[in-house]
Amino acid sequence: MDSEIAKSHQSNVVRRPFSGLGCSICENGSCLIKRNYTSLSTSDLPYEKNNLRCKKGQQFIMEGAPVNGLFFVLRGKVKVFRTGINGREQIVRFAKEGEIIGHRGFGTEEYYSIGAIALEDTLLCYFSKSSLQKALYKNPEFTYDMMLFYANELNKSESKVKSLSQMTVRERVIDTLLYINRKFGENKGFLNVVLSRKEYADYAGTTEEQVIRIFSILKKEHLIIAKGKRIGINNIELLKKEISEHNYFLDS
Repeated sequence: MDSEIAKSHQSNVVRRPFSGLGCSICENGSCLIKRNYTSLSTSDLPYEKNNLRCKKGQQFIMEGAPVNGLFFVLRGKVKVFRTGINGREQIVRFAKEGEIIGHRGFGTEEYYSIGAIALEDTLLCYFSKSSLQKALYKNPEFTYDMMLFYANELNKSESKVKSLSQMTVRERVIDTLLYINRKFGENKGFLNVVLSRKEYADYAGTTEEQVIRIFSILKKEHLIIAKGKRIGINNIELLKKEISEHNYFLDS
């Protein structure tokens, strides 16, 4: 990472060289770069990336820092957030392998409007803004795929705003549980990511106390189970049915 980028991210990312992480052998088939690797084979883009390692809890995008490029999750899990009223954190989304971080500011803004933190030890691929712009100018297939990606992101964002404005607090918490289930899946009967009650609240747009209360009710109704921070869903179909009118499946 060059000195300007390192300064803007306040050295929160530990960069170390990796071997065997070239785009040609990457297993993230959903990654935008990997999907377009054939059309990008004559471009320098796949060879101009930096591989970054983040430890759990490290912040690699600072809200308000200059937009220097995009991050792709190679392995790991990430939360993307922005600061709301009175400095309260609002989680915008979560990201997993193959997904892009920082794209909302790319090409349109000078500064990141979001921050991003690793939820577990995470490996990232970083592509500079100038490298991406050159590739977009020269590769129409890549440009078209990027356009479709942005159109899909806009559709999901608009659908989420509409749904959340019409949901009760209970429905928003259920929607959050189903979203986490779709995003990360399950492991041994529990959601495959460990989040605090506050993080559930920051995504659902409610308070930690409300999340604790609703989780308690859902446990009594035998819809979920809890073990420490870990949450498991007992009856996913009943939860889906409860918020089906809000098209819970649009956001993933």
